[in-house]
Amino acid sequence: MLVLGLETSCDETGVALYDSEQGLLAHRLYSQVALHAEYGGVVPELASRDHIRKTLPLVTEVLQAAGKQKSDIEAIAYTAGPGLVGALMVGACVGRSLAYALGIPAVGVHHMEGHLLAPMLEENPPLFPFVALLVSGGHTQLVQVDAIGEYTLLGESVDDAAGEAFDKCAKMLDLDYPGGPRVAALAEQGDVDRFQFPRPMVDRPGLDFSFSGLKTFTLNTVQKHALEDGLPDDQTCADIACAFQEAVVDTLVIKCRRALQQTGFKTLVIAGGVSANTRLRDKLEEALAKIDSKVFYARHEFCTDNGAMIAYAGCQRLLADQHQGLPIKAQPRWSLDTLPPLSQ
Repeated sequence: MLVLGLETSCDETGVALYDSEQGLLAHRLYSQVALHAEYGGVVPELASRDHIRKTLPLVTEVLQAAGKQKSDIEAIAYTAGPGLVGALMVGACVGRSLAYALGIPAVGVHHMEGHLLAPMLEENPPLFPFVALLVSGGHTQLVQVDAIGEYTLLGESVDDAAGEAFDKCAKMLDLDYPGGPRVAALAEQGDVDRFQFPRPMVDRPGLDFSFSGLKTFTLNTVQKHALEDGLPDDQTCADIACAFQEAVVDTLVIKCRRALQQTGFKTLVIAGGVSANTRLRDKLEEALAKIDSKVFYARHEFCTDNGAMIAYAGCQRLLADQHQGLPIKAQPRWSLDTLPPLSQ
C-alpha cells in the first residue's frame, strides 16, 4: 500500500510517501522557524496560513522525488491531533479532500503515536513490548507499549513538559527561538560542577514529572547573578544552561529506569523533539547498559515533526482496515491511551 502522509500539527509542514513493502520512498519538510522567530514562539494564525501555502507544493515535490503520480497513491494519512486546531485543520482538509477526489481511504493519525513509531523507520527497529518516553512540545509521557494501539500511560508531566521548560529557560537567558536546541548548544560551553539544580519528583514514588519548580529555580539563579543589563555574564549563562540541562536529563533518566524496572521490560524508545538532545541520549545509553537494557530512537531528522512518521503510523492503521469517513475532524486534545488496537 502506498500512503501519503501529511503532518501540520504546529510549525512544520511534513509530507512523505511510505510503501508498506518498500518502506519510505521520499519525504520533505518545511520549517516555519524563521517565520516565528521574531515573535519568540509559534503564532497559531501565521502557522495555519503557512501550512496552506506549503502543503500542496510539498506533495508535488514528494511525488516527483519518488517518481510517482497522484493516481499511484492508495491511501492518505494526516495528523488529526493533538496540536494547534487551525494548523490541524489544514492537513485534515487537504488530506480528506485529496482522498475523496482520488476515491481512496484516509485516516487521521495521532501525532504522538507518529512520534512513538518513528524509530520503526530505522533499519533495526525495536521489538514490542517496550517503554516509550515521549518528549515532544507540550508532552512528556512514559507509556507502556505492548503493540501498536495497545498503550498504557505510566506517567506524565503534571505541569510544564520538558520541551516547554527548555523553551522557558531559553527566554530567561535571552536565547533565540526555538529555545531547546539553543540551550543545549550553550550548555556545551558550561561548567557542569558550578551549579547544582534540583531533580524534581525523583525522591517520591511514581512516574510523573514536574518541571515548573525547576523553571522557578532557574529564574532565581539568573536573577541572582544578573548584571546591569538584566543577564549574567556569558560564562554564567552557559553554566546555568548546563546545570538546567543536567537536571532535566537526570530526571528523565531516573524515571525511565524506574519505568523499565516497574514493567520488567528491557527496551526503551525515546521519541519527540527533545529525544534529539545528545546529552539525553548519552546518559540514557550509559544508565540502561548498567541494567542490561537498550534504548532506541529515530534519526535526528525524524525526532521533530515530520510526514514520514505520520505516513508509517497511518499505514499500519490502514492495513488493519481502520480509516475515517467524509467528516473532517481535528482534535487539539487527544489522549494516546484512547486509541484502538490494530486488532479491533
